[in-house]
Amino acid sequence: MNNIQKTHRLASGRFVGRVIKTETGESMVKLETTREMTVDEHGLIHGGFVFGLADYAAMLAVNEPTVVLGKAETKFIKPVKIGDELFAEAKIIHNNDNKKEVLVKVNNENDENVFEGNFYCYVLKKHVLE
Repeated sequence: MNNIQKTHRLASGRFVGRVIKTETGESMVKLETTREMTVDEHGLIHGGFVFGLADYAAMLAVNEPTVVLGKAETKFIKPVKIGDELFAEAKIIHNNDNKKEVLVKVNNENDENVFEGNFYCYVLKKHVLE
């Protein structure tokens, strides 16, 4: 069953993906890659969009209004090209009150792993900009 999205509610589905599910401690987000995300005439997608998708999925797995990313340990496994559909699955693997470690895996529509990482998230007492 999907939970109500409590964080990153104004995030652009065009650039960081559309929510497929949010459940307690996990999420799935889908991103359709487009020409404006490419960096060259071969159709290579800039890694920042893949990272943004993974980060968004991690934030949704935590799903607290004041969650922020502290650091990430990531690796790009396979290039992403224009037209690829990407699916990020995120799951909290360590939960220590306001500190969460989230494992995120990103696969393409052929179920090939293109990116993965551990995202270290913090739930602050108030919004980071307050």
